[in-house]
Amino acid sequence: MKLLIAEDDTSVCEMLHLFFQKEQYDTTFVHDGLSAQEQLDRYTWDFVILDWMLPGKDGLALCRDIRRKGETPVILLTARDQEQDRIMGLELGADDYVSKPFSPMELIARMKAVLRRYHRGGGAETEGAAEPHELLKHKTIVVNLSSRTATVGGNTISNLTPKEFDLLSLFVRHPRRVFTREQLLESIWGYDYLGEERTVDVHIKRLRNKVSSPEHPLIVTVWGVGYRLED
Repeated sequence: MKLLIAEDDTSVCEMLHLFFQKEQYDTTFVHDGLSAQEQLDRYTWDFVILDWMLPGKDGLALCRDIRRKGETPVILLTARDQEQDRIMGLELGADDYVSKPFSPMELIARMKAVLRRYHRGGGAETEGAAEPHELLKHKTIVVNLSSRTATVGGNTISNLTPKEFDLLSLFVRHPRRVFTREQLLESIWGYDYLGEERTVDVHIKRLRNKVSSPEHPLIVTVWGVGYRLED
C-alpha cells in the first residue's frame, strides 16, 4: 500500500516509520503542507494521513482538496479534542481522526477499519445496463448497485462517497424502517469501527445536502430514535 504521511513532528514520524515498516507499507513522510500538496499532485496514493496543524497548508485544507478530486482514504491527526473540531474534519471529508497522543497500533487499527469499509463499499463500475436485482428503487430514487451510482428525480448524484452511497442504499432497501445511530454504525461502519455516534449525524447531513432539498429532505430525523427514508 502506498501511504503518504504529512506530520511536522519528526519524533512522531520516526516512531511511525518503525511500525509501518513492519506492516510493509510503502510510506512517504513529509513535514509541511506545501510538500504534502506537491506529493498529492504528482502521485496517486492508497491512503493519506494528515496532521491538522501543518505549516504552510494545514491538514483540513489538504483534506478538502483531496475530497474534491476523489475518494482516497484520509485520517486526520489532531491535538484538538473539541467535538466541533472533530465534526469539522469529518464534514470536510476525513474518514476518521486520531487524537494526539496516540499509539501507532491504534492508528494502524483505524486505518485497517477505514480500508475495510472502502473495500466493502467499493467495486469497479460495470458497463452496460444493470440487471433488475442490481437496481434499488423508491419513488424518485434509483440506486444502481453494479455501477454504484444513484439518481434522484432523474438527476445523477455523482459526488457520493462510499459511505454515503452505502447509507442511501440501506435506506432505499428499507424505506419504512427507522434506523438508530447504533444500527447505522453497525451496518455501514461495522463492529470494528472506533468512532462515535456523532459520525452518523455528520454523514447523514452530508448525504442530505447532496440528494435532497429543504422542501423534500428525503432522509428525515425521527427525534429520539434515528433516521428513515421519507415516505
